[in-house]
Amino acid sequence: MTPITEVEGRRLALSNLDKVLYPATGTTKGEVLHYYAVTAADALLAHLHNRPVSFLRYPDGPDGQRFFTKNPPPGTPSWVRIAEVPRHAAQQNRQVVVQDLASLMWAANLVVEFHTPQWQADAPGIADRMVFDLDPGAPATVVECCRVALWLRERLAADGLRTYGKTSGSKGLHLLVPLEPAPADRVSAYAKRLAVEAERDLPDLVVHRMTRALRPGKVFVDFSQNAAAKTTATPYTLRAEAEPTASAPVTWAEIEDCRTPAELVFLAADMAGRLERYGDLLGPLLDPDRARPLPAAP
Repeated sequence: MTPITEVEGRRLALSNLDKVLYPATGTTKGEVLHYYAVTAADALLAHLHNRPVSFLRYPDGPDGQRFFTKNPPPGTPSWVRIAEVPRHAAQQNRQVVVQDLASLMWAANLVVEFHTPQWQADAPGIADRMVFDLDPGAPATVVECCRVALWLRERLAADGLRTYGKTSGSKGLHLLVPLEPAPADRVSAYAKRLAVEAERDLPDLVVHRMTRALRPGKVFVDFSQNAAAKTTATPYTLRAEAEPTASAPVTWAEIEDCRTPAELVFLAADMAGRLERYGDLLGPLLDPDRARPLPAAP
């Protein structure tokens, strides 16, 4: 029998709690739900707030089928917030907005990664943050991503912008920059300009184009996730990797000191201690006073 749980006055059926989702660590679905309910809820909900969610579903674990969905899944409860999001001039798209613990647990029970855009539901396409996805091409690793991150931090600081980092939860690193609201196409153009500059200044380390043949041994500075239609793994989401890795905020000291990839791998079990020690390292992204204007085009 599927247990029924009450969360903030909402009745939820939480299924298959003993199912092993991550065979490498023996992590069960019940442990994943505990991570979201107890460890990550407060910090994760703050970053999900008012942002339409895309789900990467992996109901049978990382080795099973994976599929993206933007539309509300069948059976979405009536009390889950749904936002109407423009897809193009003639069509609206409906997406879930995870605003509370009950909605978070309903979504987590589907076994998902949480992905969100750089804009909020009531201002579609108007970005309030910028992201750089640093993706290493083997044999490069997150160690090389850290070197690129330090270059980008200094370059962004020269334009008056503050930068915060998190692991992707996979191979790379994400850099996030709080912005005064600006159209996504302007943010994308600026991010591309910096990616091109990074390749010019670090030609043996950086590539700004997605072409696979260019990427071995280098770090792809992916600026494209600033496009209005794109999304990025939300801070604290677990990923569909071999182990239950989290997209974990990190300190600049950790980035500066990174010498091996293992130093920037954080599992669900690591996150309670990190949150207790550091709080939400990406909290400044939620503070309007930390936002700065996007520099004007040259």
